[in-house]
Amino acid sequence: MPTRRDAADPERQDRWASRRQRVGGNVRRLRLEAGLTQEALALESGLSRNHLIELEHGRRGVLFERLDDLALALEVPVTALLD
Repeated sequence: MPTRRDAADPERQDRWASRRQRVGGNVRRLRLEAGLTQEALALESGLSRNHLIELEHGRRGVLFERLDDLALALEVPVTALLD
């Protein structure tokens, strides 16, 4: 099992990128539905605004614990971020 993202095989890297895009899109959609700005969600969830921006664009992943914080701030189950 590779320890660095860039050491993984290309198929796995593509799967991870696809998942990041999906989760980021869900976070953005739910944030907008909740009427929150990026700044407000960042403050409520404990993420930096820059991390949230990168997450929403699918360029950065997020720790499981932060998914829970985001779901709590958005008042949705964690599964809503993953579907």
